[in-house]
Amino acid sequence: MTVLGTLVDIPTADGTADAYLAHPDDDRPHPGVLLYQDAFGLRPHLKSMADRIAEAGYTVLVPNLYYRSGRAPLVELPELIDIEQCGEIFAQLGPLLGPARDPQIAARDAGAFLAWFAGSPLVQDGPIGATGYCLGAYLALSTAAAHPDRIAAVGAFHGGHLATDRPDSPHLGAGRVTAELYFGHADQDESMPPEQIARLDEALTAAGVRYRAELYEGAGHGFTQADTTRYDAVGDARHWSALFDLLKRNLPA
Repeated sequence: MTVLGTLVDIPTADGTADAYLAHPDDDRPHPGVLLYQDAFGLRPHLKSMADRIAEAGYTVLVPNLYYRSGRAPLVELPELIDIEQCGEIFAQLGPLLGPARDPQIAARDAGAFLAWFAGSPLVQDGPIGATGYCLGAYLALSTAAAHPDRIAAVGAFHGGHLATDRPDSPHLGAGRVTAELYFGHADQDESMPPEQIARLDEALTAAGVRYRAELYEGAGHGFTQADTTRYDAVGDARHWSALFDLLKRNLPA
């Protein structure tokens, strides 16, 4: 299937968010998928991921969550990001991450993105899916709780800090979630240790949420991101299979 990729602007309460849009080139509406970035932001690798989902028959939006500071890219990245040697990059990303992770700001942004889906002729009527990576997994889960009537499925991969002791931890919104959830946890991930995985499972089970959580053995935080040194090809292939199974069950293309 031929895919078209373009840049779009989305009005928000705080300005205009630039975003990458990928969709089948057939002039027909398709189920929508909101793809949330990791900390490194909107870049060629995330665009290629959006294209792959669009090839399966979906209209995919990847917003620049750092739009308050400018259009993407805001930080110059190498072709291969060495996670162990990127202190300077993280120093630049630090000020951008705060607003993106703020629950109130994230909920406002999600509302704007969902409004764009609702108004686009490229998107079928009805709920959409969301998938997120690292930071994006945190936001995808938060969006499912903040907008339960709009999110039918969430794929969350190597997410961090999903079930902390903080009063705004996303696992505390489990009772509002109506979507089916899938979690692909990296077992070498200090940001999502076993106690948080257990706390997340307990919250979802108690709330009666439909979900599946799997531990990707030997995988580190960021294992799906092929432009970083944490990339794991086996884990990435497994992630694609799980994501497409989830989307097909809830949003058949």
